[in-house]
This record gives sequence, structure tokens and C-alpha cells, in this order.
Amino acid sequence: MDLTGKWVWITGASSGIGKALAIAYAKTGCNLLLSARNKAKLDEVKALCASAGQVQILPLDLSDISSSISLAKPVLKDIGPIHTLINNAGISQRALVKDTDLSVVRSIMEINYFAVVELTKLVLPDMVKAGEGQFIAMSSLVGKFGSPLRSTYAASKHALHGFYDSLRAEHHKDNIQVLLVCPGFIKTDISINAVTGAGAKQNKMDDKQAQGMSPDALAQQVLRAVRQHKEEVVIGGTERFGVLVKRLFPRIFSRIIRNTKVT
Repeated sequence: MDLTGKWVWITGASSGIGKALAIAYAKTGCNLLLSARNKAKLDEVKALCASAGQVQILPLDLSDISSSISLAKPVLKDIGPIHTLINNAGISQRALVKDTDLSVVRSIMEINYFAVVELTKLVLPDMVKAGEGQFIAMSSLVGKFGSPLRSTYAASKHALHGFYDSLRAEHHKDNIQVLLVCPGFIKTDISINAVTGAGAKQNKMDDKQAQGMSPDALAQQVLRAVRQHKEEVVIGGTERFGVLVKRLFPRIFSRIIRNTKVT
């Protein structure tokens, strides 16, 4: 995996998984384009990526994808083609279906799915022209099965699988690779920032999130999956076995998931 001098664009790069991926990828000698809403935090991450070839920050708010695309286009024109786009930015949910406003459903889908599609379509033509490229989508275990309190979050991650499986098949001949990453409980602020049914932040760390794998450990497993040319990888603790149980024993899994404490 030689990324020397090639551009890797990471969204949600100001903290958590995105920050860990930025630091890990910097050690490959690639060039980094880092995006998130918080410019000050992006500057902090940039300072930790000194081993990268070049590092640029591009503050974006993906809830306003039209403005984000307008801001990104001149930057991409200036730096040249993106080799790897890591779609990591996203928002989670902690609310029952019956208690979730439709506006919140649309907001989650806008950030977790539609923004990903638009960024993908933005860089895909240059990848095809170059004859190489990779998309890495940070999905979730709930991209493989639904879980209480996460209905729209799960739906947005399921959608990523359908979209990227199709893209992979369409552009195999163009040497475009796709890796879907399905983490379990990772110790980040995702549960703190998760939205309630009315759209407010939960402002609480889930117990299982607090006990989860470190973002740095996850980043190393992502890089390993890239080196091994994997198309999908499930990462986490014992919770990752839920994917296998769901596949082999779906009725048993249904009983387990409805009685499991998922926060």
C-alpha cells in the first residue's frame, strides 16, 4: 500500500475515529485533507500529522451539503485528485421510532447518507480518470442489523452498504476499491452527540461506549484491512458476533437484541 504523495480526504477528522485515522494515515506518507465543522480542532489534529507529506484542513458542515460542495470544489481543483475518501463524519440517535420527529429522521439521513453520496460523486470522476482510488465508509454493526433506539441511524448505515456495494461492482474495471468498516462499541463521543427524538443532544456517554475499543486500535485495524484489500470488515469486542448470529439464527438474534441493554 504505497500512498506516498497521494491525497487522502477524511471527514469527521476533528476527534474520535477520524482523528485516529488521520494520525495513522499520516505515517504512510500520504497527503491529508481533513474536514469537520470545528476549525480549531482540525488545526490541533493537523499538528499531530507532521509525518504526512502535506496536510490541509477544509472545514465543512455536512448538514449543508450544497455549501460544503461549493467550498470543496476549488480546494480539490487546487490540490489535484483524491486517491482515498474516508467518509467518517456522522451522527447517531437515541430515541424510539414513535418518539422521533420526521425532521430528525431527515437530518440524520442527510448527514449519514446523502452527504456521503454527494462527496463520493464529487471525487469519483477523477478516480476513474486516474485509474485508481478507494472509498472507505465508516458504517457500523447496525449497518448489518437494527437495534433499539437507533432506527434511523441503522437505516442510514444500511443504505451505505447498498450504495457502495453497487458502486464497487460498477467500477471494478476502473480499479476503484471500496471498504465498508463496521465497528461495534468504540470509545468516542458519538453517544454524547447522539440526537434524541426532538433533535437535542443526548449529552450522555453510553456505558458500553465508555468500555469500547480505542479509536487508535480501530484505525490500525482499518489500515490492516486496506492492506489486505478487504471489501468489508467487522471490528469490535464480543458484540461483533451479533452479525454471525443474525445470519445463522435470525429468530434467536431477534430475542437477544430486544432484551439486550444497548446503551
